Amino acid sequence: MSEQTPRIRRLAEEQRLCGASVAGGFVFLAGQVADDASLDAEGQTADILAQIDALLAAAGTDKRALLQVQIVLADIADTAAMNRAWDRWLDPAHKPARMTIEGKLVDPRWKVEITGIALAPG
Repeated sequence: MSEQTPRIRRLAEEQRLCGASVAGGFVFLAGQVADDASLDAEGQTADILAQIDALLAAAGTDKRALLQVQIVLADIADTAAMNRAWDRWLDPAHKPARMTIEGKLVDPRWKVEITGIALAPG
């Protein structure tokens, strides 16, 4: 068996994971965190959403194809700040199903992590 199954396309590969996998008509986003951990929750969210835009574009789609999004906040008190960035980014005609929870993130400087599933083109 080859290292990469031809029916699966992996984007933005790193040592332990890829930023997204495209398979079976879907784009599966890995948990995305801010490149700049010094930003506040609103800034980190905007940073992450830009990364998601880039990954979806690399997969041949965009945020309008998002089906489900899961957001983890290190502190649930940051919900309003996260929502400010989310609301600026969101296409109101194409809202995904969304879950927001509080959870401990790997790096204590991270305030937000976002993952999701989108329809792939085709």
